[in-house]
Amino acid sequence: MRAITIPKPGDPDALVWAEVPDPVPGEGEVLVEVAASAVNGADVLQRRGFYDPPPGASPYPGLECSGRIVELGSGVAGWAVGDEVCALLSGGGYATRVAVPAGQLLPVPKGVGLVEAAGLPEVVSTVWSNVFQVAHLRPRETLLAHGGSSGIGTMAIQLAKAVGATVAVTAGSAEKLAACRELGADVLIDYREQDFVAALADATEGRGADVILDVVGAKYLDRNLDALAVNGRLVVIGMQGGAKAELNLGKLLAKRAAVAATSLRARPLDEKAAIVASVREHVWPLIESGVVRPVVDRVLPMAEAAEAHRLMESSGHIGKILLAV
Repeated sequence: MRAITIPKPGDPDALVWAEVPDPVPGEGEVLVEVAASAVNGADVLQRRGFYDPPPGASPYPGLECSGRIVELGSGVAGWAVGDEVCALLSGGGYATRVAVPAGQLLPVPKGVGLVEAAGLPEVVSTVWSNVFQVAHLRPRETLLAHGGSSGIGTMAIQLAKAVGATVAVTAGSAEKLAACRELGADVLIDYREQDFVAALADATEGRGADVILDVVGAKYLDRNLDALAVNGRLVVIGMQGGAKAELNLGKLLAKRAAVAATSLRARPLDEKAAIVASVREHVWPLIESGVVRPVVDRVLPMAEAAEAHRLMESSGHIGKILLAV
């Protein structure tokens, strides 16, 4: 088969489309012929040499894919050769074939194209597990999603609105904020021009956000605490703004607030399978009914993964960048 390899970490040109050995599905796995994958921030970090795959995972980037099952490993039930699926991966999506634990498979939702479905598993699993399973966002609460026009952000807006929450977002341009508004965002904050704490306070009559989904990390930690409502929950899922910051426990205590930090890629198989099963139960009906949809910026050939990474790093996209085989 062919895959995007990283012979030596570096800039986008470090990504090389090459012939590699075919994967073999192990017990409880299926082999998927890939139709498309999607670009995630973790792929960029892996390319730079800062985010190695977990032990036993494919060495190739790509944390999600869509395609068709071409082979079943032993012990797999409920799936058949020929099924159209999308999948949450620990790696290996940037390839023509990938072996996937059966518990991380999802059927392609009705009404969604096979290529388009590649942009769903990672963002839906991330948003569902963090905003709803960890932070327990409820109707009539307020969610603040940093990076509202990203793949994560565009999904967070839609899912939060679907449960009856108010949504505030930060983004860095009028075009990106307009896209967020079209998806249902109620409070639009240009982080280049506005202080998000003050803007959120103005919009909520000083109350703040019940849940904050943060991809920035250290740079935003103290201001996120300022932006939290009493009994608020901050979930950190990225470190774009650094890994180390001082946590003001006084602010946390005064607001009776909670801070959680999670990652998805290296979780045990049973935890991933439980998240995927919950996504299939709760989110897939919203997608199939048209309440929630994948937001795709563009589709590039997989052999042009370097160009996709340049676009990702320039932040010139809205929603997901897909790579089609």
